[in-house]
Amino acid sequence: MASLPEVDTIEASLRTPRAAAVSGIAFSVLLIAVFSLITLSTPRHLATAGTWLASRDDRVALTWALALVPFAGIAFLWFIGVVRDRVGQLEDRFFATVFLGSGLLFVGMLFVAAAVAGGIIAGATARPPGSSGASTLALGRDVTSILVNTYAIRMAAVFTLTTVTIARRTKIVSRWLTVAGIGAAVVLLVGSGISVWVELLFPAWILALSVDVLIAGRREPITPGG
Repeated sequence: MASLPEVDTIEASLRTPRAAAVSGIAFSVLLIAVFSLITLSTPRHLATAGTWLASRDDRVALTWALALVPFAGIAFLWFIGVVRDRVGQLEDRFFATVFLGSGLLFVGMLFVAAAVAGGIIAGATARPPGSSGASTLALGRDVTSILVNTYAIRMAAVFTLTTVTIARRTKIVSRWLTVAGIGAAVVLLVGSGISVWVELLFPAWILALSVDVLIAGRREPITPGG
């Protein structure tokens, strides 16, 4: 009977990597879909705010993108939880705080940006293009863009750097992923204005990390000095 808790612990330790991988893959696929739909349906230069939303196809694409955001956020929160559980007793309080804080801020700002974007679509649907609501639509569009491209993406960069540090110290992922993570984080920090596709680096790296964890499966973190 005394062996039952030990069996439960072993089973939990074997399930955690798979849970982290599945949640990370789900988050990555969903966020890539969200960013792609928004980028492809939103022109870079708008002559009149809200005019492009007169297109039914653009509105449908944005509506689908916004509908996926909550599920991406849920998967990301699950990913954070199972990664922390995977690290276990090796978790450092400083990096754990930054890891959790940056992840929560990223999700929070992503949700706020999605809510504002939803308001833009509702406003464009209720008012004809070029009406007195154009300034409000322009403001909402700019707030959404700044929230995602300036703040949320930089929190994603901090999250990536922290995850890289934790992964390097605990050796829970392959070495090449830590190098790729550092490069992705630097680009996200300083290069968010270079291209609208730069933001895809974050979910792409999480996807690679999750696949690596899934393949590694049963690998256990190495204790310090071990």
